[in-house]
Amino acid sequence: MSRSPDDAAPEPGATLPVPAGSATDTARRMRPKDAATLIVVDRSDAVPRVLMGRRRADLVFMPGKYVFPGGRVDASDKQLAASCALSEAETAKLLLEMKGEPSPARATALALAAIRETFEEAGLVIGQGLTAPAEPRNDPWQGFFALGFAPRLDAVRFFARAITPPGRSRRFDTRFFWADAARIAHRTGSSDGELSGLHWLTAEEARAHDVATITRVILEDLLERLAHADGIESDVAVPFYHQRNGSFRRDLLHAQPAPDRA
Repeated sequence: MSRSPDDAAPEPGATLPVPAGSATDTARRMRPKDAATLIVVDRSDAVPRVLMGRRRADLVFMPGKYVFPGGRVDASDKQLAASCALSEAETAKLLLEMKGEPSPARATALALAAIRETFEEAGLVIGQGLTAPAEPRNDPWQGFFALGFAPRLDAVRFFARAITPPGRSRRFDTRFFWADAARIAHRTGSSDGELSGLHWLTAEEARAHDVATITRVILEDLLERLAHADGIESDVAVPFYHQRNGSFRRDLLHAQPAPDRA
């Protein structure tokens, strides 16, 4: 299980600690790691509810915080990306200002990480039935495929991004996805134990819990999008939260409209 990337933005007035070690070691250790989070939305009632879980109190990182399922991209996500296809529209959005070496395979791995982490932490399968038995695996995807499912990438949509500010002991370049609860293909009823409880919460209920500032902001971004449209347009700008020159910024990343192939 990868560590949760939810703490991606500073609390108001927070003082950032000075990293220890040499400049070279610090730069390597503090480089943001690719991570992904999935917000599952139940829209069956008039007021949408989102799935959140509370991190165990004994965890060192964000103990007791309410978070969405998520974590770092795993090597198995990158390997599986070679046999999966993410839509051109979603890939284009994920490639916007991607640091390092941008590639469609890396974009696909991010979407896969969001689905895998939701399976591990919440026991939810966002997938489609396999047409043939899965080959034996020896990686974090083993349990997913053993249930007779393959990940369904067309069920998740990328809508926001946040990078943990400099000065933190862990930094993540987190991409936030959302999926409708109607896309849940299977519920295992179990999880890896990182979240002590799972709850479907309205925005008002979520605000009353112990959540990080970025969690509140991202949730508002999503609900605003869902309130004005179906949330899946490929040309909708993606809010990008990060620090530049010591200032916290909210930039908008604009994807190019898909070409007219008519």
